[in-house]
Amino acid sequence: NIPTFTKTQNFKMVKVWYEPPPFGPRTSLNRPAYGTSGDVGPKWVVKLAKQRSGPVIAGFVTAFIGLAYIPLMNTKLPYTFSPEYQAATRAYMRYHNMNPIWGISSKQARAADDH
Repeated sequence: NIPTFTKTQNFKMVKVWYEPPPFGPRTSLNRPAYGTSGDVGPKWVVKLAKQRSGPVIAGFVTAFIGLAYIPLMNTKLPYTFSPEYQAATRAYMRYHNMNPIWGISSKQARAADDH
């Protein structure tokens, strides 16, 4: 019950002209491309849109980090950063034998602190 084809098939070659979309690759025919199309908007936005994205993103991230640091410039560090508090924390950890194999309560750490 295997079908056999006795008639040979004739293939006809046709030419296809490809015309890319008017707004560039990966765009739709009924809406504009992503980004600023036709240089619409402020000149600095158009200029940024035409640059490579890596340096633009790095610049904005650096600027926002700088803006976020401004309120922290004149603040004091928390009391947990003081040397006395850190020494008390280490003593507490030793007393309770925390991290006895490789940490603060190990023989190597105790020998390094006792010299």
